[in-house]
Amino acid sequence: MTTRYIFFCLVSILTLASSELRSQGCVAVRGGTMCGTNTGNTFNLRAGEFNIVTGARFFRSFRHFRGDHEEAFRVEQGTEVINNAGSIDLALSYGLTDRIFVNAVVPLNYNDRTSLYEHGGNPRFDSTGALIGTWAGDRRMTSSAGLGDVRISVGYWLFDPSTSESNYSVALGVKLPTGKYDVVDDFFNQGPQRDQTVAGFVDQSIQLGDGGFGLTLDAQGIHTLATDFVLMSNVFYMSNLTNTNGVRLRTANPAGTADSSEYSSADQFGVRLGVMYGMFNGWTAYIGARAEGVPSSDLIGGSAGFRRPGYAVSVEPGIGYSTAALSVFLSTPIAAYRNRTQSHIDKLRTQIRGVEVIGDAAFADILFNLSVSYRFGGSHSMTE
Repeated sequence: MTTRYIFFCLVSILTLASSELRSQGCVAVRGGTMCGTNTGNTFNLRAGEFNIVTGARFFRSFRHFRGDHEEAFRVEQGTEVINNAGSIDLALSYGLTDRIFVNAVVPLNYNDRTSLYEHGGNPRFDSTGALIGTWAGDRRMTSSAGLGDVRISVGYWLFDPSTSESNYSVALGVKLPTGKYDVVDDFFNQGPQRDQTVAGFVDQSIQLGDGGFGLTLDAQGIHTLATDFVLMSNVFYMSNLTNTNGVRLRTANPAGTADSSEYSSADQFGVRLGVMYGMFNGWTAYIGARAEGVPSSDLIGGSAGFRRPGYAVSVEPGIGYSTAALSVFLSTPIAAYRNRTQSHIDKLRTQIRGVEVIGDAAFADILFNLSVSYRFGGSHSMTE
């Protein structure tokens, strides 16, 4: 298999990486998931070479799960929460040597969220003006747009890329709290009479960042199976050192503690495995599976605060085209299994009440990923 095909397949990993890869929807998986800053565009990146990748993605989450059970009635009744999330990731890689590389990823995000429950409903009166109840109210929108959390990493290929078609790399990095984590928008039908518009923090799932410093570990592998087949693997974990970020839930009890009333800065994880097939004239096909999500308990930084933990497992088909220096890749991960797991707070409440407590979260059916990569500054061609 030519270096160009292997390089192209690696570039395709960026489309998995960041959802802002939040393919979970209300489960707030932010930039760097799966591949972190080791975006897969570094194989055969020689000393002094640059690689630029622009990745765009979009998803729409609306299917509510509690555990792995879908609450289909939410869609049937029209009470589902709908998140639309789009992002553009700008990634730059540089080869310090033929085996050591640095990566930086800058995400730009747009999110909007429509719901009924966040906008209170309106009072309903009879002909005499007496209050007789409330109605669901209009579906209203809150939104956020801007810079997300930037990631920077340094990685190392275990074998000499010039002599080995199969290789494995490990990258360590940091996630910086550059994304605004206290975005405010208007909420309608508030107050005792449901007749006020009040500014408040938007939901955690559409905040641009989580307010925490994170450490990232990213391992990826490329294993040549046959002339035109390559096995791709990737494991990513981001450990957030921050416990809660100081932003209080809009509906939190004013007397509540940070353990239950502030947004949690949660860890993130991801796994990806797939096969790339180099077809003809620069065309490449990919099929794989991936899982990503948010754990209920963090490794280091504490697990307090509000979060919606869970994960999604998806089947991911992809196709693309590459030339000597340019690659384009499109993939559409399709959700096969979704699970909203118990949060730290859910577990504590379960112990106190003696019955299982578990919140819900909205997940997407499909994620659209498109990446464009360009390599420059070096002395060799990707067709070597």
